Amino acid sequence: MIHVGEKTLSLHDFSEILFKEKEVVLDAAAVKKVEVNHDFLKQFASNKLIYGINTGFGPMAQYKVSEENLLQLQYNLIRSHSSGSGKLMSPLMTKAVMIARLSSLMQGYSGVHTEIVELIKELINKNVSPCIFEHGGVGASGDLVQLAHLGLVLIGEGEVTYEGKLYPTMEIFNKLKITPLTIHVREGLAILNGTSAMTGIGMLNIIQAQKLFEWSVMLSSMVNEIVEAYDDHFSYELNIVKHHTGQNKVAELMRGILKDSKMIRNRSEHLYNPDNIGQEVFKDKVQEYYSLRCVTQVLGPIYDTIVQTEKIVGEELNSVNDNPVIDHTNKNIFHGGNFHGDYVSLEMDKLKIAITRLSMLSERQLNYLLNDKLNLKFPPFVNLGVLGFNFGMQGVQFTAVSTTAENQTLSFPMYVHSIPNNNDNQDIVSMGCNAALMTKRVIDNSFEVLAIQMMTILQAIDYLDCVPRLSSSTKSLYTTIRKIFPKFVEDTPKYKDIEKIKTYFENTDPIVSSKK
Repeated sequence: MIHVGEKTLSLHDFSEILFKEKEVVLDAAAVKKVEVNHDFLKQFASNKLIYGINTGFGPMAQYKVSEENLLQLQYNLIRSHSSGSGKLMSPLMTKAVMIARLSSLMQGYSGVHTEIVELIKELINKNVSPCIFEHGGVGASGDLVQLAHLGLVLIGEGEVTYEGKLYPTMEIFNKLKITPLTIHVREGLAILNGTSAMTGIGMLNIIQAQKLFEWSVMLSSMVNEIVEAYDDHFSYELNIVKHHTGQNKVAELMRGILKDSKMIRNRSEHLYNPDNIGQEVFKDKVQEYYSLRCVTQVLGPIYDTIVQTEKIVGEELNSVNDNPVIDHTNKNIFHGGNFHGDYVSLEMDKLKIAITRLSMLSERQLNYLLNDKLNLKFPPFVNLGVLGFNFGMQGVQFTAVSTTAENQTLSFPMYVHSIPNNNDNQDIVSMGCNAALMTKRVIDNSFEVLAIQMMTILQAIDYLDCVPRLSSSTKSLYTTIRKIFPKFVEDTPKYKDIEKIKTYFENTDPIVSSKK
């Protein structure tokens, strides 16, 4: 069980709910705080003009709403803003959105009835996924459109997916004996007016980015191993003199992965031999190409970026991010812009740039293995068949290159794409949900590129017939993936193999993990 409320919700907690379907439990003290906060709002709001309770919304806030229409106002907000388009978010993404919204509401500053947090908890635990569209939010007054679609389901309208099928919401609510939300004071605005769509997707992105990073370290180590690279470029002594946490973490991981390899070479033994001094042209390459030799310097900043992104988005996850803030302790209501998504938007842009760079490293390592004129070790395209008649990995390289190029284009930042809207009330916006969604696409693409790299490495290992010389870590991975993707000589379609390995990478932590 994962408790939500009093304690900080960590990335690990988030992952356990998402991927292991751990049950969400609401902390009793936090639920009581939500109740007290709601009661304060009802009492405080009497005979006062408060935004979003007895006024219109956004630029319509100058219009007072009559007493008899206050609750209908909240329903109107949800229904009018359920205007998304494009693809539906996956059930995993919508679950992430609900976790993030629940976390914010459980802080006890949103003035909501406890009914809403109990209902969101129930949807999470029963794997009922509201139909939320990807297109719509600009990430300023919160993820209004995406969260409106969540709100639509909470009030028993719209559609949900359940056990892989699409249903009208009330059909599933009736089946599972779920009671839809009743608006009490400002639940409509409290649902919509927050950063929970971008934050939920952002947390999912971080979880998957960590896996990508660790797989990239593993595959980079394997490439170095099978080409019999020297050990000094990931040595402690070389990397410690450069004072970056990420670089030294990558070097440490590579040393752990390759510690018992019989293929990695010691430079002192091979190049510092006096017999080499008399040679005019050295048989051994003195230094490897950058995609092999500079792994710690390339992946190091990616590690540091993921760590920073986890910190910032984790802070957002555990924050109050709606407006106004209902403060029952200080007995006041504070209006401002905590719904603004700049923190998440900027971090998502940085993360997608970092992951694009990771995919670029993978693609260059792949190209090195496939180009016999570069590696001087393998046949063209690591072709285990008849050259000219068979094609080996030639076809899949096109996919890796194309996908990496798409990542490079997607990596232009959304953070600088503010477009004023809402009668210029929202005159500077974050586009945070767009940033998070584009980052997810870059991450998904990168899993494809690494899957193709993995296939190529396995074919190269079989060409060398070097399994007994591999390190214990790389040998274990070789054995595992070969069960998914057997050795091939004759040409066969590879699209299903790519998908199988991609799925394995997405759902599995590498043998050697960067997590402490």
